[in-house]
Amino acid sequence: MSEEKQQEATTGKKPRTAVETRADATRNMESATDAPAATSEDRGPRRRRRGDNDKRGGAGGRRPRRGGRQERPRQEFDQKIVSIRRVTRVMAGGRRFSFSVAIVIGDKKGKVGVGIGKAGDTQLAIEKAVRDAKKHMIVVPMDKEGRIPHDVHVKYASSEVMMMPASGRGLVAGSSVRTVLELAGVKDITAKIFSRSKNKLNNARATVEALKQLNKD
Repeated sequence: MSEEKQQEATTGKKPRTAVETRADATRNMESATDAPAATSEDRGPRRRRRGDNDKRGGAGGRRPRRGGRQERPRQEFDQKIVSIRRVTRVMAGGRRFSFSVAIVIGDKKGKVGVGIGKAGDTQLAIEKAVRDAKKHMIVVPMDKEGRIPHDVHVKYASSEVMMMPASGRGLVAGSSVRTVLELAGVKDITAKIFSRSKNKLNNARATVEALKQLNKD
């Protein structure tokens, strides 16, 4: 007896052919495709996305802007760089470069100072120059209108400077002499550099020495 007849005798059903089996599989696939898609309720609670409105940022997930820009605290003294030079030093292993910065600081109310700083970085050299200028700060004797009491003539190193009060003329000066007088708050003055020196640091220090002479008279 063949296997098909034995199976029919045991189960009481006629065995399925290969063609019928493939047809049943095709019908099962079509029925699965036509089934309705699962809704959001069937899937359960939806996860919160990054772009949804939430407490952190509102629409788009962006954080709300804070208040206006914070203003930087104003510095105690105004400062201006008089000269900046790159200095080269020859060593056994080669050349080393550094920066030398001369700076003038003042509050435009009678206080002024000149300082110098040297470092391998420009910003560090400026900070050193500011500290040096604060150490050598002087107070200029002036009247309420910002005028010096009398003429003064000073020679410092190779620089020679003369200053005279001149009512109604404003600030008449050049080079670094003007910078020192401007940050000191001096007005109605005429300054003259008699030397041919173009060293701005020496001219600025000569101006400071001239202002110091006002205290002695």
